Amino acid sequence: MTITINGIPNCDTVKKARKWLEAQGLDHSFRDFKKDPPSADEVGGWADAAGWEVLLNKRGTTFRKLDEADKADLTREKAIALMVQHPSLIKRPVLEQEGGLMVGFNEAEWKDTLC
Repeated sequence: MTITINGIPNCDTVKKARKWLEAQGLDHSFRDFKKDPPSADEVGGWADAAGWEVLLNKRGTTFRKLDEADKADLTREKAIALMVQHPSLIKRPVLEQEGGLMVGFNEAEWKDTLC
């Protein structure tokens, strides 16, 4: 099974997810959004798979620092454009695997899907 974790290395949730995968003995690759940001097509595909509302991290500092105009009247297209411009707006981690996509770290969900 090919597993790719997309995120930011200093994110606590990403660290926890990677540590969990290692504890389960599951090989995975890691993609750092800061060094290799996702394209609009990738973010659009993730939004299609998970829902753009799930993918957009409204709780983080990056979202809070956006102009009010950027936060207002969010649509799928506007949210994707913002996530491409500011990858830190993407909820982390985004785990891609043969069975689909998972956004955020939920140990029970990951165990059911990956183990």
